[in-house]
Amino acid sequence: MQDFFSWLGSFLGELIRFVVDLLSRLYHHVSDAARGFLDGLTESLGIAPSLISVAILAIGLWLLYLALRALLRRRLIATVVWGVLGVMVLSWLIS
Repeated sequence: MQDFFSWLGSFLGELIRFVVDLLSRLYHHVSDAARGFLDGLTESLGIAPSLISVAILAIGLWLLYLALRALLRRRLIATVVWGVLGVMVLSWLIS
């Protein structure tokens, strides 16, 4: 009876180890892909590869999205305001 439980414990240990190794490799590859994407994005824009720069980039793009939404709703003043703010943020970041 002890041989069975020894085998079962060994099997479960190996199974858990396999799953942990598999998830570790998966997260490593996802991390490498995200790092490569952010490095390529920041390098092509000429900005520092930091979390703050990426957050400011997202804010600038969000402001341009708001300008596009305002344009589609035929709100011209709001379009100009959001568009100018978005371009200002992005030009400040890129230059």
